Amino acid sequence: MNSPDNFRIISPQSCLVGESPLWSAEQQCWYWVDIPARQIWTYHPASQHSRHWQCAEMVANLAFATGGGLIAGMESGIFHLTLEQDGQVTASKLAALPEAAPGIRFNDGRCDRQGRYWSGSMFMDMTAARAIGNLYRYTATDGLSAPFVQQLLTQNGLAWSPDGKTMYLSDSHPQRQLIWAFDYDTDTGIPHQQRLLVDMQSMPGRPDGAAVDTDGCYWICANDGAAVMRFTPKGKLDRIITLPMKKPAMCSFGGDKLDEMLITSINPAPDNGDDWNGHSILIRPGAQGIAETACSAFA
Repeated sequence: MNSPDNFRIISPQSCLVGESPLWSAEQQCWYWVDIPARQIWTYHPASQHSRHWQCAEMVANLAFATGGGLIAGMESGIFHLTLEQDGQVTASKLAALPEAAPGIRFNDGRCDRQGRYWSGSMFMDMTAARAIGNLYRYTATDGLSAPFVQQLLTQNGLAWSPDGKTMYLSDSHPQRQLIWAFDYDTDTGIPHQQRLLVDMQSMPGRPDGAAVDTDGCYWICANDGAAVMRFTPKGKLDRIITLPMKKPAMCSFGGDKLDEMLITSINPAPDNGDDWNGHSILIRPGAQGIAETACSAFA
């Protein structure tokens, strides 16, 4: 277990639920979201400038679109977003969330190595423990798929191996705390052979958002555990980095050499005066990541 000395807060304010960090090599900036605040944030390391855009509904995850703009999993569906210079967000719905209803939204999401967009739904009141979450795939040609995985409580942890042939998925609900691996057909975009990779019930924290490094190892935020953990492709825990915030939410590699990691977090008690909860921090984890593939699903 180790704790690097180079934690650096880059978010100008604490997020309620900071999620979906994403590095743009083209723009040389970081993106992330604050889900309940309905905000998208950016930070430019060169200028140390940050700003945000206000969305019409909660935005849970982001991916870049090949033609420009962003793909986002939100409350009512999947959208293509354009962040305007005047601070406005232009949103075009690509697909409706089939189970859309009050209290339900998309949660974790990203693209596979071929540019297909994936995201899962969840019931936001985790105390209700309603296993109604579904994992979907969206492409421009096929639209929204039938769910590939069903009965999820709190879908999280989507990531792909460097060669794209293994898909990872977690359920971060306290009643589950599981990470699965799937064989993934890169030609068809279909996962199969679901198997348990890690059971985190006996570990500190719950498996939240994730990223994969060039060694093929799976990094996951231990929500409630104040750590980010690295597991080998065999599911062996080989590294823990302790963090100054109790509820890290998602991690992502970025920077010029993809050797930096942005970690977002949750602030469960905004008025408690904590200096770290809810902030996004940059660290150097001692590993190199893989650039996220832009979404080719928007046409």
